[in-house]
Amino acid sequence: MLKGSHMAITESVWLTALEAAQYLRVEPRTLLMWARQGKVKGYVLSGTRRVTWRFRAEDLDATMSPPSVALKNGRVQ
Repeated sequence: MLKGSHMAITESVWLTALEAAQYLRVEPRTLLMWARQGKVKGYVLSGTRRVTWRFRAEDLDATMSPPSVALKNGRVQ
């Protein structure tokens, strides 16, 4: 690191499928189905015999947050 420079390091919270399902208050099989369908962003671990998924809490938050609506003069565009 350069002298005098400051770096902000953010650490991701990684969740197992069970933890992520509990976080979203859904069944684990529902979460895994959503991940396979691309509705929820998940990451498959490589080098494992079985398919093992991991999820980032910020990805789950972004997926479940309501979409933002653009307003122009108080009206939805």
